[in-house]
Amino acid sequence: MQRPPFIAIGLLSSCVLAYEVLLTRMFSIVLWHHFAYMIISAAMLGYGASGTALTLLKEKIAPHFGAVYMLAAAALAVLMPAAFWLSQQVPFNPLELLWDPAQPGRLLTVYLLMMLPFFCGGIGIGLVFAHFGRQSSRVYACDILGAGAGSLGAIVVLFFIQPAQVLTALTALALLAAAVAAAELKLRPRWLVELFAGLAVVALALPAIPLHLSPYKDLSQALAITGARVIEESSSPLGQVTVVENVQVPLRNAPGMSLNATGEPPPQLGVFVDGNGPSALTRFDGMLAPLAYLDQLTSALPYHLIERPRVLVLGAGAGSDVLQALYHGSAAIDAVELDRNVTDLVDRRFKDYAGNLYGRPGVHVYAAEARGFVNASRQRYDLIQVALLDSFGTASAGLYGLSENYLYTVEALQADLNRLAPDGMLAVTRWLTLPPRGALKLFATAVTALERNGASNPASRLVMIRGWKTVTLLVKNSEFSAKEIAAVREFCRTRSFDLVYYPGMRASEANRYNQLAQPYFHEGAVALLSPQRQAFIDRYKFYIEPATDDRPHFFRFFKWNAAAEIFSLREQGGMPLLDWSYPLLVATLLQSIAASALLILAPLALSRCRRSLPGVPVALYFLAIGFAFMFMEIAFIQKFVLFLSHPLYAVAVVLCAFLLFAAAGSWLAGRWQAANKVMLAVSAMGALSLLYLAILPGLFQALIHLPDAAKIFISVLLIAPLAMCMGVPFPTGLTRLAGTKEEAIPWAWAINGFASVVGAVLATLLAIHLGFASVILLAVLIYALAGVALRRFA
Repeated sequence: MQRPPFIAIGLLSSCVLAYEVLLTRMFSIVLWHHFAYMIISAAMLGYGASGTALTLLKEKIAPHFGAVYMLAAAALAVLMPAAFWLSQQVPFNPLELLWDPAQPGRLLTVYLLMMLPFFCGGIGIGLVFAHFGRQSSRVYACDILGAGAGSLGAIVVLFFIQPAQVLTALTALALLAAAVAAAELKLRPRWLVELFAGLAVVALALPAIPLHLSPYKDLSQALAITGARVIEESSSPLGQVTVVENVQVPLRNAPGMSLNATGEPPPQLGVFVDGNGPSALTRFDGMLAPLAYLDQLTSALPYHLIERPRVLVLGAGAGSDVLQALYHGSAAIDAVELDRNVTDLVDRRFKDYAGNLYGRPGVHVYAAEARGFVNASRQRYDLIQVALLDSFGTASAGLYGLSENYLYTVEALQADLNRLAPDGMLAVTRWLTLPPRGALKLFATAVTALERNGASNPASRLVMIRGWKTVTLLVKNSEFSAKEIAAVREFCRTRSFDLVYYPGMRASEANRYNQLAQPYFHEGAVALLSPQRQAFIDRYKFYIEPATDDRPHFFRFFKWNAAAEIFSLREQGGMPLLDWSYPLLVATLLQSIAASALLILAPLALSRCRRSLPGVPVALYFLAIGFAFMFMEIAFIQKFVLFLSHPLYAVAVVLCAFLLFAAAGSWLAGRWQAANKVMLAVSAMGALSLLYLAILPGLFQALIHLPDAAKIFISVLLIAPLAMCMGVPFPTGLTRLAGTKEEAIPWAWAINGFASVVGAVLATLLAIHLGFASVILLAVLIYALAGVALRRFA
């Protein structure tokens, strides 16, 4: 009996998953990061469409199994760079999606182009399942073992080489998979092994495909200015960091600086991450006088209320908030920044330019995720300053609407307050948007955090001010004194900043300088402190419900009941009011359903072989396990982000652990002869999921202080039993099908692919509305439905 090409299938699967990870990184650079959902959906669509193709062409393909498999791997090698290059030639601009009728078609074109490499990868993998159906458990184990290695490997490699170069390496890997397949399957002529191995070596020497950023990204706009030039660039899985200098039209970055200010910033360099920004790298020679402009920002307010504070800066970036703390005479400064490439600019490459800022006495820099650092720290601070981390253009365009952000949730603000000294303050600065959205949502989140921390009168612990471009919120660990309130009023008066709220504020004090038609911000703050808070939130035009760790989408402001009104104002400049990333997610879902129906279901329904295909229970089974696996995987990745204190670690560890232990579960399923093993696995999954939902928050909080290595080990131990159970249903179903209708295995592969296409996007949409805990519970119910359907297999 012919042996399946286990090594080749592992290599091919590794290549496909690495390509999927890489595409999310490259689309983050050229467009925006939330296109990751489209990439995952396109990958699953390619897999599903490949199953349909194999079903319809099985009689013609079967006699040429080895040759077709090898050609699929070779086609993958060609299409990975070709599809990405072609997608960059499509003039797709997501910012015009809702009013340019040509843009939806262009989005569909990009989507289908991204599908093609995954179609080829799916042909190769599905072909092996179809040809070796009775060994599905072993094949599936190699498939997802390779996938786990590929996803982890891609992230590791991105630390060392640029994304475009990784794409070249994956081309070589796909050609190597073709060579290994030719060797494992003993294909003739024998020189095919040498041919594809040689082509793999040649591919490594090919030039990398350049990445063309959207002309609407901040970096593109900055480089369009006369005299701008890139002087430094580095890359990691966290982002591509670009430093821009312009001596002809100097950068002046001082977000929301008072219009009364007479000084200007010293020379600055612009620091962009994935084309977004800039944050400023300011020239500093040790003299504090040139930094006086930093006292003209709304974020300077807390330094006028606290003398010589011990400060924690969350999101230190290139150092502007650290300079502000130094200027105001802070006793000690702890600065936290996730991306080492950014801190290295200040610490090494531009150390002299920045005046050795991060090496100055009293300044300590930590390479860590902000929320994780706060949770693990035992230090008490007089002031915690949450930096203005994103660019105004990106925030105002609604580009972060789909982002999970654990810095602005109720639990995050609670954790910050717990790290403060008894009279300490938390200061959060955000961009001002009109009508008010982010500022009111932040205020509502702070009120809820204070209530949960036991504050009897949250209104006495809050202060908010606004300038012409920024808003700063202060949350105190005790009540604001009359002296502090007087200092707030004087700070705003001398800088022409508007008071939004302070304890005892009169309505007549609001809206004096940067005047609006009505004092919307003050009215909103008062409403959020009133007994009618929930009624105000419910009837408000934008979604300002406080974000939580279970629903951490702080930047989601979209409401369906206001969408029609906003859309009707598009010709009057109303489109910027629409959080367009949410409609894009819905459009991607509808597009994935339509494309899946057209490329997967319709061909099956119209083909002559439809009468010989299995019945509804079999289709329901493979449909259910496709949905459930995606729901479970996506939700648990988010659950572990907080514990691992690093989004990159979470994706790498959780995804890799899920795939590796699912592979182990698949291998065990092939040896486990119990007739009801799927129901046993589903029951175990349900019990584990309920247990984890109950204990993980407390367990994570208790163990968050452990070193990274220990937390990774604990995460793997927690994921292992769940993932092993999840590895049982798919190969068990294929093995059962191989014993009755082996020719229907590609059809099952297609049905499972359809569910995965839709499930990848639907899981995110459901998480936004219901929370990740609900998505996990729903996954368990769907797995149970699959177990029932398996009992009715014909």
